[in-house]
Amino acid sequence: MNEFCPECGQRTDIEVGFYYGAAYVSYALTVAISVASFIAWYIFVGISSDDNRIFGWLIFNGLLLLILQPWLMRIARTIWLSFFVKYNPRWKEEPPAVAAKLLVEQLGAAVTVNS
Repeated sequence: MNEFCPECGQRTDIEVGFYYGAAYVSYALTVAISVASFIAWYIFVGISSDDNRIFGWLIFNGLLLLILQPWLMRIARTIWLSFFVKYNPRWKEEPPAVAAKLLVEQLGAAVTVNS
C-alpha cells in the first residue's frame, strides 16, 4: 500500500498496526458475500438434504472468496481508513494536515539515539 495517496498526498500509514482493524471490515464483507452467494445458490441450484449440493456451494464460496481476496483486502483498508480520515471536498486547495511522523523504531528500523 502506498505510504501517501498519489492524488492528494494524505498519509495512509497513520500509525503502526493501524490496519489491524481492517480485518473486522474484511470479515463483515466476507460474511455479506457468503450470505449473498448462499442465497443465489439456493435460488438457482437449490439446497437439499438428499444430495451433496451444499458441498458444491461450500466449494464455490471458498473459490469465490479466494478470487476476491485481493479486492476484499484493498476495499477493507479503504473503508477502515475512511472511518478516521474525513473527506475534504476542497482537497486540491487545502492539502492534508501533516500527521505526526511515526517513530522509526516503531516501523522496525534500527535507530541510534544520541543523548
